[in-house]
Amino acid sequence: MAIHIDPTARPTARSLLAHLYNWTIAKASHRHAEWWLFAIAFVESSFFPIPPHPVLGLMCLAQPKRAVRYAAICTLGSVLGGLFGYAIGYFLYESIGLWLLGALHLTDKFPVAVCYLNQYDAEAIIIAGATPIPFKLMTLTAGFTGMDLATFVGASIVGRGMIFMAVGVLFRIFGAPIKAFIENYLGMVTTAFVALLIGGFVVIGLLSGDSEKSADACSRATWESVAMDRK
Repeated sequence: MAIHIDPTARPTARSLLAHLYNWTIAKASHRHAEWWLFAIAFVESSFFPIPPHPVLGLMCLAQPKRAVRYAAICTLGSVLGGLFGYAIGYFLYESIGLWLLGALHLTDKFPVAVCYLNQYDAEAIIIAGATPIPFKLMTLTAGFTGMDLATFVGASIVGRGMIFMAVGVLFRIFGAPIKAFIENYLGMVTTAFVALLIGGFVVIGLLSGDSEKSADACSRATWESVAMDRK
């Protein structure tokens, strides 16, 4: 079901949003959409900056009965992409790994990630997989530190699966009323989403700053230890 737009009416902010909504819902129902979802989830876990969550949400919104399937595809793509990121950190850190960290503005975060991964092991991967912490940072770090591969895969499945399957199950059960609400209150939903997104980045930035201050000594010691082990 699409939002009705009067073609004779003067364009407004709501009508432009409605056009965008209808277009994205149509694309989310495309026969190749599952492959796009898998591809985005894969590359996001290793080097792509845009997360797959919005694409997953739109696809679940377009086809609620297939929401759990979409969530499983997203989880699989993300875990396999995480293995690719692990391989970059393990085999190609000095070349591709360093370049990626710089391109993604994560160079300063890397020693802290090394510290936390050595301290918390699988828990760090699970938390990164289920929160806005860049998952690609932890997959590359896991490869760099030589984290046990089975532990890494298991933790990735748990972390990524928790968030993606939660979205899938939510839309599978409540998809129709959620879609109806969004279509009736598109402007309000868009404003709320943008506000939450901006607020989330602000909070993450504040928490990130605090965590870096508390982890300075740990990250320095751990970084030196791991760097020596790799030589």
